[in-house]
Amino acid sequence: MSPKHIVFKKISKDKSVGVYMGKRDFVDHVDSVDPVDGVLLIDPEQLKGKKAYVTLSCTFRYGGDDMDVLGIAFRREIYISIRQIYPPLQDKEQGILTKVQDKLLRKLGVNAYPFFFEFPDNLPCSVGLQPAPKDVGKHCAVEFEVKAFCAESQDAKVRKRSSVRLMIRKVQYAPENLGPAPCVETTRDFLMSDKPLHMEASLQKQTYYHGEPIKVRVKISNDSNKNVRNIIISVEQIASVVLYSNDSYMKAVATEDSGDSVDSGAKLDKVYTLLPLLANNRERLGIALDGKLKHEDTNLASSSIIKEGVLKEVLGILVSYRIVVKLIVGGEVGVELPFQLMHPKPDTVKESELEDEVVFEEFKRTNLKGMAEDEDEGNVSTGEH
Repeated sequence: MSPKHIVFKKISKDKSVGVYMGKRDFVDHVDSVDPVDGVLLIDPEQLKGKKAYVTLSCTFRYGGDDMDVLGIAFRREIYISIRQIYPPLQDKEQGILTKVQDKLLRKLGVNAYPFFFEFPDNLPCSVGLQPAPKDVGKHCAVEFEVKAFCAESQDAKVRKRSSVRLMIRKVQYAPENLGPAPCVETTRDFLMSDKPLHMEASLQKQTYYHGEPIKVRVKISNDSNKNVRNIIISVEQIASVVLYSNDSYMKAVATEDSGDSVDSGAKLDKVYTLLPLLANNRERLGIALDGKLKHEDTNLASSSIIKEGVLKEVLGILVSYRIVVKLIVGGEVGVELPFQLMHPKPDTVKESELEDEVVFEEFKRTNLKGMAEDEDEGNVSTGEH
């Protein structure tokens, strides 16, 4: 039997507008991004002559909305695009519809209208920094949102009862063409030692999936007169907040303190296993996480893949990972192995395989503890930046 198609919906409190979307995750393929498409259902009696609009926005938040330090606004709209959906500016029959839109329009009737947005190619992916356990305000995050509302004009004040807001995500998956497995080596000479210490560290591949153990092979030839007293291997996450001050946060998200030693003149060839998981880093402030929807759990942020030629300054928060191998030899001898941590690309259902039956699921706004669902009321910014 063909899989049923789940459609996420959200209706305004006064029933004037409702949004229906076939998915909440939109994939950044680096060279292109899935367009945002859906259907707006309006109630002409509730609209009372007003117009209906849909916006797609990308917002960078830094701390709570009420924070303002040295005149710096901690909430910035990176991008916003607005469409007037009703009254329609073009005939419904003229537009090119996705299969989901076509099914929804037939199911919802004459008061349903399609909408469509293209992402620009220079927007960041959905990612945020983990707040402290007691924080209840907005944390540092890049967020995407679809908002529908009715008003006399796009610049008029919007009543909360006449609007709906839907959190969506822009995500990246592991590339199909994987790069070479990382391998690095170093040689260290010591004072009063005729021969050096040599170390080589390598991974089995360049890209690992969330929840997958990472095996690190460490080979040491200690021809020096020093003793290696300990070997420490860690997975480090580097989150660079590039939009404002180019701050970088480096956090070890998995560590293996092996206690292994390598005496002078000895060798070692050993594989160490590390498993970077959010579950082991719940209490740590500043860990970068993938954006989440509803009250679903999330995971450590995926590595950022940047399209060539795009200015990094507009990309919000960039995330990368590396394995660090340190030898304790009086001082430290260390090497770094950059790698990618991502989700595999999920199996997609072809539109032609979908059943005619559509299953509706309520679309809830992500809430942080202590926050109301709709936190602002007022003018909706317009224009495309």
